[in-house]
Amino acid sequence: MNAHDFSATRRRLLAALGVALAAGPALAQEWPGGKTITYVVPYPPGGSTDVLGRNIAQRLGPLLATTVIVDNKPGATGTIGAAFVARAQPDGYTLLGTTIGPQAIAPHLMGKLPYDPIAGFEPVITIGTIPHILVVGAGQPFQGVADLVAAGKAQPGKLAYASGGNGTILQMQAELLQQQTGARFIHVPYKGDTPALQDTLGEQVQFMFAPAAAALPHVQAGKLRALAVTSARRLPALPQVPTMGEAGLKDFVVEQWHAVFAPARTPAAIVQRLNAEIAKALKDPAVTALADKLGITLVGGTPGQLAALQKADSAKWAKVIRDGNIKAD
Repeated sequence: MNAHDFSATRRRLLAALGVALAAGPALAQEWPGGKTITYVVPYPPGGSTDVLGRNIAQRLGPLLATTVIVDNKPGATGTIGAAFVARAQPDGYTLLGTTIGPQAIAPHLMGKLPYDPIAGFEPVITIGTIPHILVVGAGQPFQGVADLVAAGKAQPGKLAYASGGNGTILQMQAELLQQQTGARFIHVPYKGDTPALQDTLGEQVQFMFAPAAAALPHVQAGKLRALAVTSARRLPALPQVPTMGEAGLKDFVVEQWHAVFAPARTPAAIVQRLNAEIAKALKDPAVTALADKLGITLVGGTPGQLAALQKADSAKWAKVIRDGNIKAD
């Protein structure tokens, strides 16, 4: 190729790139063109991810002048639904409304998955975060985190904690507590957060890290004692309860997040429009009221911020799982 041909080819490539860039906003405006969008929830109906997803989908449809349907694809701790979306066409018509589990914990817990949680998706937006509360039964002697840790050191392997199952964020927090303090506890996994909380209330186990919305009524009723919250700041509903940092664990901030992802290679213009419209849906009074009821702090933010959150949590839990030699069921 001579210099003239090279120059001509370069001009054509630059022109094509300019057309593609200019087409971005137009593509976002033309899409979805009335075609139905499927919002995949990788959990059964009725849970917080499903309820929140349905409310967002209900408001997102009119904002995009189309219909958004929710499709539940539960199983394998959320990884079945995630794999389905990762394989979908990257055209903006299939979305994943998921949590920290399939996108930052399961990949390190379950070995090889049929999807790459980072390379297989385009982050769209963070819906919100859920803080947890370290709770014990009202009849337990522990008045603070230091008491629980001291007992776990003095009698390693005697005290038991509940979780919603192996590999859940609830177990991960108790494992992190052990790794940061040297205390040792027995893990009792349940098939879901609700039975785990019931046995904590019944004092068949000594403690658990429970989602704030589920634990709060029992704390307020005096049936559970809150030792600390896992958020960076105290919860307005429990102003007297310290954070884990205030209780002496300086690097202990854990919040379960809900977020929306699209398949990898979904056009950036579509991702940006989804981000903008979902951000509007998050400001709807019905959505904010629901979030308050579920104990979710709505976040929003950019796709880049979600990407950074996912990568940071993925690295964090990879280390916890590796150091604790934690295995999936």
